[in-house]
Amino acid sequence: MTELRHRGTTDNELQHQQSDDKGSENESKTEKGGASDSETKPDSALPEVPVPADDTPEVLNKALSGLSSRWKNWWVRGILTLAMILFFFIIIYMGPMVLMMIVLCVQIKCFQEIIHIGYSVYHSYHLPWFRTLSWYFLLCVNYFFYGETVTDYFSNLVQREEPLRILSKYHRLISFALYLTGFCMFVLSLVKKHYRLQFYMFGWTHVTLLIVVTQSHLIIHNLFEGMIWFIVPISCVICNDIMAYMFGFFFGRTPLIKLSPKKTWEGFIGGFFSTVVFGILLSYVMSGYSFFVCPVEFNSDRNSFEVDCEPSDLFQLQDYSLPDALQSLTGWPTVRLYPFQIHSIALAAFASLMGPFGGFFASGFKRAFKIKDFADTIPGHGGIMDRFDCQYLMATFVNVYIASFIRGPNPAKVVQQLLALRLDQQLNIFNSLKTHLTERGLLEEVA
Repeated sequence: MTELRHRGTTDNELQHQQSDDKGSENESKTEKGGASDSETKPDSALPEVPVPADDTPEVLNKALSGLSSRWKNWWVRGILTLAMILFFFIIIYMGPMVLMMIVLCVQIKCFQEIIHIGYSVYHSYHLPWFRTLSWYFLLCVNYFFYGETVTDYFSNLVQREEPLRILSKYHRLISFALYLTGFCMFVLSLVKKHYRLQFYMFGWTHVTLLIVVTQSHLIIHNLFEGMIWFIVPISCVICNDIMAYMFGFFFGRTPLIKLSPKKTWEGFIGGFFSTVVFGILLSYVMSGYSFFVCPVEFNSDRNSFEVDCEPSDLFQLQDYSLPDALQSLTGWPTVRLYPFQIHSIALAAFASLMGPFGGFFASGFKRAFKIKDFADTIPGHGGIMDRFDCQYLMATFVNVYIASFIRGPNPAKVVQQLLALRLDQQLNIFNSLKTHLTERGLLEEVA
């Protein structure tokens, strides 16, 4: 009996220990991977962002009340597209400084829209410091990029003002210190029950900064090369968006990609040819005006931006011989074109062939989180990010294109860098340059 009782007790203890082990095993699984049930859930289990209500202005709703939803959407998109184009013309007229400010405002709004989606989808309402840190990192990255721009393009002003000279000298150190402060704040804000979610949102913030802030900085760099490098690419993306929609609306029959079911091959092809023709014509018109083709430079004497220069060869009319087939077809042996028009073909082709993939990427992103638009800022169009998903990809291409095929050494920047050196260093460079030019026979040797 004693042995049986002992065995019974041992068996009970063993069962109890096994159950404890299973419980601790399940607990450890949950602790290692978060909620174990959530790992097995498909993507469809992700919480949805609330769908905003119809935000079409009441005036348009009344005026278009008799139309079907398809034609009502067409008219709403068309009217507001014309309004945005008019606004675009106005800010171009107001000059490069206003354009830079608009780019900054668009960047901040796009950042807010993407961060808000992450905030809503992952229910990160109770994460400590999440929103504060997100905007802090945005401030740090903008400080770094705009500081680099000021140092690069406003060196005369920087060298003239002592505080700016100090900030310029230690700019990268200050930028790193600011980021490091935010990084430490994030680490100190970690809470045991929110570890995974906090790292999700940390990564979400940094990817958003990479997509939005970095590429908006490239847009400003393109603007400094000349407003034509800003206006033509953006206009080509707008033209392709409009013409692809028009061709798809009236002639679309063949679906293009599953990510965006409303996109059609007819719209894609029609948008391509329309954009190339539009890019050539717009480039011809703009290449004749110094306001558009001259680099944007800062005049330190007047403390203002200037776009006055002698246009480079890129914006001088030249004769080009046509191939024999085109000569026999048109009867013209040559045509007069601006060299920039040839470059505009490459810009227009990228805007119509590769640019839409920025939109497809955005469509996939929205489908992943079951949202129709990034926001409801513009009725019929969605959020600001919905309008600029292709523009950011285009800005990167234009910057790479300029660096690869257009930009050469800038004498003005070289002189600015020389003037920033000590006098003895300037004298050494002068003597070296004088010796070099004398050896090349460009200067006479003084006895």
